[in-house]
Amino acid sequence: MPKKSSGSEEVINHYGAVRLRVNGSANLNLNLYSLDETKASVLLSLPLQSLTNIEPTRLSNFTQQRTKLEIRTTQINETFQISKIIVFVKPVAKSYPQQN
Repeated sequence: MPKKSSGSEEVINHYGAVRLRVNGSANLNLNLYSLDETKASVLLSLPLQSLTNIEPTRLSNFTQQRTKLEIRTTQINETFQISKIIVFVKPVAKSYPQQN
């Protein structure tokens, strides 16, 4: 019988893409950050249109325990509305390798 993992165990995840359902008039900058923001991944910027039937996807290649998605505008008067965020994640390891 396989051993069950404890609830406090942190796996290492691969964050492969971010998909947004967003409308507005803005140019969004997307970033992924690791815990305590020690590592970062800058995603391709996302220019918005007021109405669209497309959910744009931005690819990433980020491997961390956890991540924070930051979404920023480039100008002061830009507005947008997010109705859905999907982050594509796949576990790749049970823990970091032990260092000597």
